[in-house]
Amino acid sequence: MRTMSSLVLAALLSMEVTAQATVTAADYDRARGLAATYRSLPVDVIENPTWLDASRFWYRKSVTGGHVFVVVDATDRDAPARRPAFDHDRLAAALGAAGGGRFTGVTLPFSTFTFAGAETISFTADTTSWTCSLAEYSCLRTTGGTGAGRGGRGGGPGQGAAEPDLRSPNGRLVAYINNYNVWVRAPGTSPAEGAALSRDGSEGNPYTRQSLAWSPNGRYLAAWRVRPGYQRMVRYVVSSPPDQVQPKYFERFYAKPGDVLDLPQPALFDVEERRQTNIDNTLFPDPFNLSPMVWRRDSRAFTFEYNQRGHQRYRVIEVSATTGEARALVDEAATTFIDYRRASGTLDGGGRVFRFDVNDGAEIVWLSERDGWAHLYLYDGTTGQVKNQITRGEFVVRAVQRVDPVRRQVYFSAGGMDPEQDPYFAHYYRVNFDGTGLTPLTDAPADHQVAYSPDYGLYVDTWSRVDLAPVAQLRRASDGKVLLELERGDLAPLAKAGWRAPEVFTAKGRDGATDIWGIVVKPTRFDPRRKYPVIEYIYAGPHGSFVPKSFSPYSSMQSIAELGFVVVQIDGMGTANRSRRFHDVAWKNIGDAGFPDRILWHKAYAARNPWYDVTRVGIFGGSAGGQNAMGALLFHPDFYDVAVSFAGCHDNRMDKVWWNEQWMGYPIGPEYEASSNVVHAHRLQGKLLLVLPELDTNVDPSSTMQVVNALIKANKTFDLLVMPNEEHGGGRRGPSAAYGDRKMWDFFVHNLLGAEPPHWNANTATAGAQGGNEEGWASLFGPSWESIRASFERRP
Repeated sequence: MRTMSSLVLAALLSMEVTAQATVTAADYDRARGLAATYRSLPVDVIENPTWLDASRFWYRKSVTGGHVFVVVDATDRDAPARRPAFDHDRLAAALGAAGGGRFTGVTLPFSTFTFAGAETISFTADTTSWTCSLAEYSCLRTTGGTGAGRGGRGGGPGQGAAEPDLRSPNGRLVAYINNYNVWVRAPGTSPAEGAALSRDGSEGNPYTRQSLAWSPNGRYLAAWRVRPGYQRMVRYVVSSPPDQVQPKYFERFYAKPGDVLDLPQPALFDVEERRQTNIDNTLFPDPFNLSPMVWRRDSRAFTFEYNQRGHQRYRVIEVSATTGEARALVDEAATTFIDYRRASGTLDGGGRVFRFDVNDGAEIVWLSERDGWAHLYLYDGTTGQVKNQITRGEFVVRAVQRVDPVRRQVYFSAGGMDPEQDPYFAHYYRVNFDGTGLTPLTDAPADHQVAYSPDYGLYVDTWSRVDLAPVAQLRRASDGKVLLELERGDLAPLAKAGWRAPEVFTAKGRDGATDIWGIVVKPTRFDPRRKYPVIEYIYAGPHGSFVPKSFSPYSSMQSIAELGFVVVQIDGMGTANRSRRFHDVAWKNIGDAGFPDRILWHKAYAARNPWYDVTRVGIFGGSAGGQNAMGALLFHPDFYDVAVSFAGCHDNRMDKVWWNEQWMGYPIGPEYEASSNVVHAHRLQGKLLLVLPELDTNVDPSSTMQVVNALIKANKTFDLLVMPNEEHGGGRRGPSAAYGDRKMWDFFVHNLLGAEPPHWNANTATAGAQGGNEEGWASLFGPSWESIRASFERRP
């Protein structure tokens, strides 16, 4: 809590120039209305360039009132041609005539489509699939649609349909599981006519159908026998089901840190000789997971990847088909952690594993952080020795787009190669296997996204910053030459409406040397003569970095700022996409959340901007950010005053095994308690609002309730909002987003701004509660948890 002197100072400052005594429903409406206003205003902004062949592609662009589609033909490299993808007005009329609704040429109800022939396109509008002729401009409804499917969430994967028996590549046999064991039979025969290849499978240690893997020549078969781990179930009460008065309940599998996990054990079968070989597990004794088995094309061996529990060792294992002997082709070790997710290149969820087997395993291109930065290495696939390091320097390889074994080149994206630019900007490059010939394919000081043609002869380079609208260029891959500027976004209409670009600011972190990057969002009616309280949006999950780097016309931070705040977002140490030293701060230290760096950043910005009031600082976040937001009040009450925590994972022992053991380690040690908001709840100072979605299948709802219990025992004052029937995004996404917004805004207005929020229970105060801000929240909270979970997911 603030010292007495700082409280007096805050009172004096608030007397000097303060916010209005009340904030009205009209103020809330204006803040909420920014989303619809701003999103509709930028023009000539390109979306979704999609290649049709090596020379042609289409894209969507914003225009006044909506969007149009454009096709580019670059067959003539010296004079690429642009044209409308179709007659937009005629297509709108045809769709309306077919019962698809009323549209104009710039409000067509789809953002992507597929050419189904030269004169036919297909697309999905809402949940209905359509095919339209561009020759006659007629449309036909093809299906009613079922909407987008969704997999499992949170603790475990979704359940799929039973898989069919697996036919061998030569077509002679079918493999299947019978009575927990591996069997084969001739196609067309019944399971009872088959022959058992194994006899050691049992109910408590069965072979699994999804693991079966035939060798290309059809002689060998590999499979996992899996000893099940602890089947922890989390139970949920649906307090307010929409279809009945009485509550319902359900349960789902949800593994937590320290739980006994499934233990896969590989076996190899010589089908011709009916011989089983159990593979010695000396090289993979304690797996968190083993990847699917993949055979060499010549059937000499199969490979899989071993991710050791605790994530400090990662191996590529090769098993000989003739002897069953296992050997490590790649042996990666770390004293902290190996980020075992695939390197996707995304800022907010890309991992650090990439592998490409060249010429059936003669060589391996591998991504490693062994020298302190994420770089590519070339391995000898026979000896398992490193032939050479492909990339080198103080930058981070973020993803590999292509490995060309013929030209012996790698196309990759990276951040930080140019020390004069933001290290989080993505740039694209090409390099030879031996490390020579490094060629930049992008150059503008901005965040780039590249869409390559299928033959990698051309690419669309789209680049932007938070303060710069997207620019899109068609370029030649051989030398990066710009062949055509496709679009250059125009922000004039947005600026005319009062939009302010976020301000980028850097300050030195806790070591006095490392740059910490963040952005500052101000209200449209910003007055530098006033004092503005500060609100920080926090998400410090180590799986990514989260400060936006590319252009967006709107985020929810702008609506919050509009009520009289300055809102910031910062990436402190412990987040990803920088050096290993930067990332390793999170190791067994989730509670740190980069706060020492964040506080220094705030103070450095305040030193330059006297209107930035660091005597009144709030913070909010969801999920891991919910843990961080409450942690600010527990561990740094001398700086943070008010916090709103949505769906927080307040004790890492209560949360998902796949996320928490990655950063907090295994086995469970005292570090888990050291980072726990539950254990430290008695330290609460400041104002706290906890938001709990009742049916959260990502973060166990008991995590928040255990915090509530600890706060009550410590006789602490706090606010709790339970969102019935809501999933992990409750109060942030979906039907409850409007209410969640309003409650958070009220909390900050009252406790940080020192003003009275509208009296919502009065009949006239309804406007501010209408509508939600789901898209704005999504822009803050990054990728869906389904996608994050999928990047970590254990595979049997």
